[in-house]
Amino acid sequence: MPSAPTRILIVDDEPHGLQAAASLLRVNGFADVRIFTDPRAMMPTLADNIPSVLLLDLTMPGRDGQAVLADVVEHHPEVPVIILTGCNDVPTAVACMRGGAMDFLVKPIEEPLLVAAVRRAVERADLQRENEALRERLVSPGIAQPTAFARFTTRDPRMHGLFQYIEVVAPTAHPVLITGETGTGKELVARTLHELSGRTGAFVAVNVAGLDDAMLTDTLFGHRRGAFTGADVARAGLIERAAHGTLFLDEIGDLGISSQVKLLRLLQEHEYLPLGEDVPRATDARFVVATSRSLTELQDDSRFRRDLFYRLRGHHVHLPPLRERRADIPALAARVLADESGEKPAKRLVPSAVALLMAQPFPGNVRELQAAVRDAATRAPGSDIGVADIAAALGVAADPPTATFVLGDAFPTLREAQDRLVEEALTRSAGNHSEAARLLGITRQGLWKRLRRDAEA
Repeated sequence: MPSAPTRILIVDDEPHGLQAAASLLRVNGFADVRIFTDPRAMMPTLADNIPSVLLLDLTMPGRDGQAVLADVVEHHPEVPVIILTGCNDVPTAVACMRGGAMDFLVKPIEEPLLVAAVRRAVERADLQRENEALRERLVSPGIAQPTAFARFTTRDPRMHGLFQYIEVVAPTAHPVLITGETGTGKELVARTLHELSGRTGAFVAVNVAGLDDAMLTDTLFGHRRGAFTGADVARAGLIERAAHGTLFLDEIGDLGISSQVKLLRLLQEHEYLPLGEDVPRATDARFVVATSRSLTELQDDSRFRRDLFYRLRGHHVHLPPLRERRADIPALAARVLADESGEKPAKRLVPSAVALLMAQPFPGNVRELQAAVRDAATRAPGSDIGVADIAAALGVAADPPTATFVLGDAFPTLREAQDRLVEEALTRSAGNHSEAARLLGITRQGLWKRLRRDAEA
């Protein structure tokens, strides 16, 4: 899904004010600003190239602004309209708002107010498009761009649902918050978001844990020569390197309060100030942040700003821990062995070794699993990796616990019981589909159809 460009149309019969407004918006990062002195000339452009925002003067020769507003609302209701007028007339303002205008600004308009109003309108237009795209994607089976998720190994329906969500939000400009335990693949999600975004700039990643305010400021914003002692040459910050691209801030929960204030301003104003400079620079970088900590708990302890949290949570991707998708463990382990084998035949895990893996809690999640499988492969003298090799790599006993099928306190529906039986059969067979099908009393093809149906549900 291509990223929708931010296009702004301004209609005003005052050439000086028209040019001033267009220049102001361009300086603040809105590159595509088109101006018209006659609303009749604007209407064909509106029909051919739907803008993100329309700024409309009320009093113009040729056609009244309220009549233009009515036409736009009727034929292009998705376009936010901001009314500009030199008359502070409350009844007119009320009529315009009731007629579908999003905002009403009285001339002369203060520059910060105009920029803020346009940003609000752009955000609303983007959100509407995202909601429509999300509704369309979530009712469509499968993933539109499966190759983008080739680095993920999963058959878990929740993960496939996340992939659909990532496809929808990737092209937007809003920040994305990725949460999940250590080792669940947060940076991999961030890179996938960037690859699907359509952005031409680079993916720039930085772990903010352990960076104090001064280090973070210099790392993100950069400095000019002579900004401080030892600054012998100018240095571009990571924000500049991420122009037209994505800036990924990992472990955002470890960011200090003073640094949080600077990040909040950056997100609000879309501009930053390199050390030693006094003229702000605009940025169009897209922000993706990740944390393994609970930002809600940090807010309760006054260690994370609520306003920053709401800014960062434009979209939210939460990755489930590996213990909640154990059926993925055999395939994940097999992929590690295939990747490590190079041109040689890949080693294989014997069923008892897979069963031992599937019985582990894996607090380090996928990363811990990968490390354990690599270590076990090194320990195994032959082509088969046995339970003793896995046990030694994990530092656990070599006897895997016997799996037991338990209904639990809440009595399951027939569909839920079937799902549990399939999962239990895969667990007991160490992921072997033929053995799992035998345990269930169905054919291997029948099991495969069911697994595929669950993945697409």
